[in-house]
Amino acid sequence: MEQQLLIYNTLTRCKELFKPLHEGRVGMYVCGPTVYGDAHLGHARPAITFDILFRYLQHLGYKVRYVRNITDVGHLEHDADEGEDKVAKKARLEQLEPMEVVQHYLNRYHKAMEALNVLPPSIEPHASGHIIEQIALVKEILDNGYAYESEGSVYFDVEKYNRDHRYGKLSGRNLDDVLNTSRDNLDGQSEKRNPVDFALWKKAQPEHIMRWPSPWSDGFPGWHCECTAMGKKYLGEHFDIHGGGMDLVFPHHECEIAQSVASQGDDMVRYWMHNNMITINGQKMGKSYNNFINLSEFFAGSHPLLEQPYSPMTIRFFILQAHYRSTVDFGNEALQASEKGLNRLLEAWSNLERITPSEVSTVDVSNLRAKCYEAMSDDLNTPIVISHLFDSARLINQVVDKKATISAADLAELKDVFSVFLFDILGLQAQQNGDNSGREEAFGKVVDMLLEQRAIAKANKDWATSDKIRNELAALGFEIKDTKEGCTWKLNK
Repeated sequence: MEQQLLIYNTLTRCKELFKPLHEGRVGMYVCGPTVYGDAHLGHARPAITFDILFRYLQHLGYKVRYVRNITDVGHLEHDADEGEDKVAKKARLEQLEPMEVVQHYLNRYHKAMEALNVLPPSIEPHASGHIIEQIALVKEILDNGYAYESEGSVYFDVEKYNRDHRYGKLSGRNLDDVLNTSRDNLDGQSEKRNPVDFALWKKAQPEHIMRWPSPWSDGFPGWHCECTAMGKKYLGEHFDIHGGGMDLVFPHHECEIAQSVASQGDDMVRYWMHNNMITINGQKMGKSYNNFINLSEFFAGSHPLLEQPYSPMTIRFFILQAHYRSTVDFGNEALQASEKGLNRLLEAWSNLERITPSEVSTVDVSNLRAKCYEAMSDDLNTPIVISHLFDSARLINQVVDKKATISAADLAELKDVFSVFLFDILGLQAQQNGDNSGREEAFGKVVDMLLEQRAIAKANKDWATSDKIRNELAALGFEIKDTKEGCTWKLNK
């Protein structure tokens, strides 16, 4: 852990030197999906962003407990305190049990994450499996005077909390602004003392399928409760990092901070990290906007907006080419450029295996590792890491084309840096359709053998055989280059 990691803390609005609460250990909680539909590109971004953080922290030597929740109850339509539960609504429409819906889409989510090479978290708790913990949290807040019961529901008293603490410190809002922008005619508003009060526990209406007994009513927990309760259960009253999409800053994460302070007297989380949005025509991609493209549609190329299929690694590379705090606008041209860029890096990696080292190097790779570490440690600047790898790919191509030389030590260093950053940290994969490494190695040797036969034919002035080998390889998609030092090839298909 020699690297000093800087991360942007949304709470302080600046980069901070990361120092874990417990030396050598990191507790990290990331908001996971609400599983009532297929994962789309917007879900891929936080999953990949915090996968990178997870990978890098582990690479630096930390023991990381990574908790990513599954929301399967309590998330009402439009993120409000009224309306139908998103999972229950899907179950009603499809005439299924709610947990059937949850399991179906959770299986598909896991499959998509595996395809994107997103590592599974250490713990993946479900909101529905932690009702007891959420009821206990509500009781603590009630006992401390920051909540009230109303008609079987329990609401957080935001105004009272704001008098003792500050509500809105994460999002930068003040209570007056929130009050002025709140709608006064919300359904069920009469239950609340204040339009900004949010539900900790909701009494279930007769038609509500998912319900549990509580001291206040048969009902279900408010959406914000699950993360506070499960974060405390698995990471303790204080932990290092809480992450999620920027759309969760308000109200979800703001409410989480209020709940933790109201229940235990202080903040649970030291560093708040948020990835920016995937947009389409400048608008956030999401189910509520009906403008999303499922990951399975990307992989199959089956959505009308897609000009072709895009592999999971192309999607991952596309997301990593932008800094996690910047927006990424969907477009076929950008995805196609990512596909070409990824292939260039994978080709460079493959070419490393074909290079025969020389006595001396005419290329300089001495600073590559340090520059990649510097970028990663500067708030996970993956685009800069990728740019350094592209620079190295050009050097590799020069060596392959016999325009430069590389020593055995420098070649070993280059291979290790590529392996560490391209595969271990960025999580990209050379093989996208199973492990074909042995077959492809043999395939390359066959091509090299054919080119040796061509070289012999040229030496013997057997131009017909030489041209025949070259033309037939070209017809198969191989680009052959004749140089003063010899012949090189690459596959363009």
